[in-house]
This record gives sequence, structure tokens and C-alpha cells, in this order.
Amino acid sequence: MLGQLSAPKNLCLLRLSAIGDVCHAVAMVQLIQQQWPETKITWVIGKVEASLLQGMAGVEFVIFDKSAGLKGFRDLRATLKQQKFDILLHMQVALRASIASLCIPAKIKIGFDQQRAKEGQWLFTNKKIAAQTQPHVLDGFMGFVKALGLEVAPPQWQMPLTDVDQLWASETLSAGNLTGKPIAVISPAASKAERNWHAEGYSQTAQYLTARGFKVVICGGPSTMEKLLAEAIISRSDFSIGDNEILNLVGKTTLKQLLAVLNIAHLVIAPDTGPAHMAVTVGTPVVGLYAHSNPNRTGPYLYQQYVVSAYEAAIQQQYQQSVENLPWGTRAKGKELMMQISINAVQQSIERLIKDHYPELL
Repeated sequence: MLGQLSAPKNLCLLRLSAIGDVCHAVAMVQLIQQQWPETKITWVIGKVEASLLQGMAGVEFVIFDKSAGLKGFRDLRATLKQQKFDILLHMQVALRASIASLCIPAKIKIGFDQQRAKEGQWLFTNKKIAAQTQPHVLDGFMGFVKALGLEVAPPQWQMPLTDVDQLWASETLSAGNLTGKPIAVISPAASKAERNWHAEGYSQTAQYLTARGFKVVICGGPSTMEKLLAEAIISRSDFSIGDNEILNLVGKTTLKQLLAVLNIAHLVIAPDTGPAHMAVTVGTPVVGLYAHSNPNRTGPYLYQQYVVSAYEAAIQQQYQQSVENLPWGTRAKGKELMMQISINAVQQSIERLIKDHYPELL
């Protein structure tokens, strides 16, 4: 903890990616803004992530293009050469981010504690946050708030959604005779295919949700893998053409439009992927599907009670030890782990969510 008595003039945050982590960081930034409203905040961020947060109040974004190689670092240095920050929050342990931190002039550079400052991050900072015991990623970020001498509070988000994007989502989801139906979003694809649940599980879940009165929407990015997975889910779903047909928005939304869709939705089904955390930021309950990473560390922050997890069993089988006895963040390995999640368990979690949030649908 720095023990500062007054707010700094300016502060820089370095967190380039990924979508879920950036969503966690928003809660931290906005907590700092509440307590230091006069402090100018600059955020060095990736291009895709910046498109989601564009318009965030009180924050200037500087885009770092990691695909540009050395030019990306030169451009960052040139952009910030006239700046002199009081504090840098170095919140990404990847070596690329640490090299980028050399392009950011700052008196104080705060990084993770020794145990979490991987890939040599500790060499690039002169202050560290306090060590934490088995924190969620978001709680780890809140360690930076505490290091600044500020009060930590439960996370809240004010995401920058435009009227145009909200209108687009509203019109898209109300097409046909669907007015009044609750919306269930399935965002089936993670960044790595092995973290995806199977198409049959998603399709049966979609049919189950439809039988419960929901309109089902599939969302995702424009990659071939995501499009093929969506098509496989729809092809396995026994729906007649009409009101019950799944609405496929995969590859058809910007991140802002996707956020607007998640904002309107009543619930979301997703593996360990960015949209699950986007949904959390707009208060939409999530059923998270996990097998490779510990949901207590990376799960949907406000909705851990609805997670369906095969992670603990996989860890026990692979290491012959419980999760508590292994390093925090240990990953389970294997391409078939997500197959251990049963359709029935997902349906049971959906029912708990409906009971807690939408008892009128029971």
C-alpha cells in the first residue's frame, strides 16, 4: 500500500487483453474513479478490447497493436513520449505487456506480488500489490485498488452502451411475434475449441429453454470454428420454422451490439469465454460451463452458484490431489474434459437460476 493522502494528477493502466479480464478491470477502474474523480486515467489496451469500451466515461484509451510487432512498441512510445504518469498499474504478466510498460513513463510502477508476477513481471515494476490467497481474477485486480490506499468495495459496472446499439439489439430480438418472450443467449465458443461443450448438449439445452418459454439466441464471433459450431447446434435442434427457431447472430454483431444483446437477455449459457463476463457487467445471470480452469478463479463473478463444473473431478483424476492442495490457477488438461458436463446438470442449474431470478416463469 502506498499510503497516499491525495489523489495523483494522472494514472496509467496497462491491461491489453482479454475480453473477460478487461471486463474485470472496468470494475476496478470505476472504483478508482469514484474515490479519485479528479485523476486523469489513461488505459493502454488492445484494439479489440478498446472497441468494447469505447466511450467509457473519464478514460482515455491508447491502443497497443500487438500484431504490429516492433512497430507496435515504437508507436506506443511515440504516443506517450510527452506524458509523465504519477502511477502505472501494470496488470498483465505477459512478457509482451512488460516490454510495453517500458514505453510508459511513470514514477511508480505497481505490479503483481512476487508469486503472481510471472514471466519476469517483477523486473519491470518498483511496487507490488499485497499477496492474496486464492483470489478470483477480479479480486486480484482489486488488489491494485488497495495498493493505492483506496477502499475496496463490491464491483459495479457502468458499461458504455450507446442508444444506437441498444436500439439495434432491441429491434433484432423483437423480430416476428416474439414480443414478451424472455431471451436466453447461448454463447457456445471459447477461444480454444477444447473449452467448448458439445453441440448436442447445446442443442438439447436450446430445446429445453424453448420448452420453458424462452427465445433462444446464439451469439459469437466471426471465426470459422464459431460459425460451424452454431450451425451444428441448430442442425441438431428439433425446431420447426417459426417462432421457436433459434436466432443465429454468430459473426453478425460488433462487441457493442453483443453487449447490448446480453443486456436485454434474461440468462446466458457459456463456457470460459468473454461474453460470459460481459453478461456479468450488465447484470445478466450466467450459467458457466467449466472443465479446464478453476471457476472460483475465472468464473462469472456474480453468478458462481450457477456454474456447472467438471474441473474439480478432472484435477483429482490428473493429479491425485484436491484443488486446494495445488498451485492456484492449475489447469486441467485434455481435449475431452468438457464432455464430462452432463446435460441434466446444466438443466438443473438453469432451473435454479430461473427460481432465483424469474420465479414468475415457474
